[in-house]
Amino acid sequence: MTRSFFVPVIALVSSSTLFAQAELKPVLEKTYGLWRDAMVRRDVSTWQQVTAKHRQIDIRNRLVSEKKAFPASVFETPVPPPTLSGLKLLQISQKGATAKAVYFGKIDFGVEGAAPTENLLCVSFLNEAGTWRYDKAEFVNLSALPAVRNELATGELKYLKETPEANADGKVPDMPVSVSPAKTVAKVYVFCPGREVEVQINKVSRHKFTNAKEAETILGGARDGLNEVQFSVRKLDGGTGKEAMTIRVYLAPEAEGVKPLKVFEYQVAENAALPQAVGTKTFEVDAASLAKLKGK
Repeated sequence: MTRSFFVPVIALVSSSTLFAQAELKPVLEKTYGLWRDAMVRRDVSTWQQVTAKHRQIDIRNRLVSEKKAFPASVFETPVPPPTLSGLKLLQISQKGATAKAVYFGKIDFGVEGAAPTENLLCVSFLNEAGTWRYDKAEFVNLSALPAVRNELATGELKYLKETPEANADGKVPDMPVSVSPAKTVAKVYVFCPGREVEVQINKVSRHKFTNAKEAETILGGARDGLNEVQFSVRKLDGGTGKEAMTIRVYLAPEAEGVKPLKVFEYQVAENAALPQAVGTKTFEVDAASLAKLKGK
């Protein structure tokens, strides 16, 4: 889960933006409403009708790579999608076949005991064959940006204008290839302060990590036998080039009490020689590894 029609704000918004808001507001809000309702009611048919095709494949690939049922697991979310009711539409931008609607207000995820605070909800849409479909929604927590929160509350949109992620960019995502359900669930973990690291597993599962410490599911899982890891490393502005860096692949356990099995590691110590700018390495999933995952 992702990051004005009010009179005081009109002077701050371009005429093209106002036109986009007037034309697109009812269409996009209806699409979002149908998508949200489908998620809450677990309505597969409607979800498929209103969700962008590439997003459906992305979600399906991730779920089957985690050995989860598709499409049933689509609706197994920790919190329900927020409603737009009570939120202020700050802007709608459109570029080509992409559109983004940005809302401000007390975004309610229905978490018991948690009082909603004023933040941003940025909802992305794609136009497919003349129909606007839901792509994704990004929640932007403004708790660390109190000045921005105050500006937005008064209708000042400077923050949105200076934030590319809040505006439609016209870039239509490539249609992903559907992967086979995973036999062995696997994750790629990257620790890369001061660097951007791109990793590709078996020429299928592509990942980008920027100044990160996180793990992502490998699409299609790990294969029996030899697996390939391709990576590229780039220093970010502000990085020293001397930071530690780690790329690892773990296989997920299949029995209770068994820990994830590390099957690949490329590591650079702090202040050590620079990492390879690009590299191709391999790891193997053999019978012994599979037995360990089952606790044998």
